[in-house]
Amino acid sequence: MASPPQSVYTSLPPPSLLPSKPVTSYLDLKSPLTQSLPSLSPGMATALLVIDMQSIFTPMTTRALPNILTLITYFQRTSRPLIFTQHGHTKEELTPTFHNQLVRKWGPNNSIAIGSADWALQPAIAEAVKKGAYPVVGKNTYDGFMNTELEAMLLQKKVERVVVCGVMTDCCCDTTARSAFNRGFETWLVGDACGSASEEQHQAGLKAFEYAFGPVVATEWVKSELEES
Repeated sequence: MASPPQSVYTSLPPPSLLPSKPVTSYLDLKSPLTQSLPSLSPGMATALLVIDMQSIFTPMTTRALPNILTLITYFQRTSRPLIFTQHGHTKEELTPTFHNQLVRKWGPNNSIAIGSADWALQPAIAEAVKKGAYPVVGKNTYDGFMNTELEAMLLQKKVERVVVCGVMTDCCCDTTARSAFNRGFETWLVGDACGSASEEQHQAGLKAFEYAFGPVVATEWVKSELEES
C-alpha cells in the first residue's frame, strides 16, 4: 500500500514541542504544519461544502465561523461552486414510532425540527446564502449525500474535488466527507473551519479522517493551493 500524503497531523512535531493551543488554532499557523502538504491533483473543479451551520450549533462554531466566511468569500470571488446543507426533521419523523435513526438515538426533544429557531441558518451564513442565491440541501442524517440531490448537483457542475467545512467535525462533516471520498471525489477537510462539541471530539474526528480518507488542511492553505491550480 502506498504511503498516505504527508498532512497536518502526520507532520506534527512531538507534543512537547507543540504550542499550548487547541488544534483549531495551530492548524491555522503559517508554519511547516500547514505548508508541508503536497500539491494534490491540480486543475480539478472544486466545490465548497458548508455543513449544517445552524443556530443550534452556534456555540460550537465561534472559532470556525470566521474561517468558514473566509472560504465562502474566496469561493465566491473565484466563481467556484458553493453548496450548503441544513439538518432537520419533519413532524412525522419526530412523532412515535420513530423511523429515523438519529431521532431514535437522540430522542425527539434533542433533534432539530424543521422550521424551528434551532434549525435556522446562522445569520452570517444565511446572509451569504441569500446574497449568492446558493443551494441549500436539506438532510435528515449525518451524511449529506444520503437521500439528497447533493451528488447530482456536484456532478452537474462537473466537480471533482470537495472542500468540507462546518459542524460537527466528527459527525456530519466527517460522515459527509467520507461519503464524498467513497463516491470518487477528492476530499479535503478544513480543520480550522470545523467545530464540534469538544476539542477532544474535534481532534479525534480530524485524525480519523486524515488517516484513511483525505488531507486535513487549513483555510489559508486551501486558498493558496487553489490559487496555484
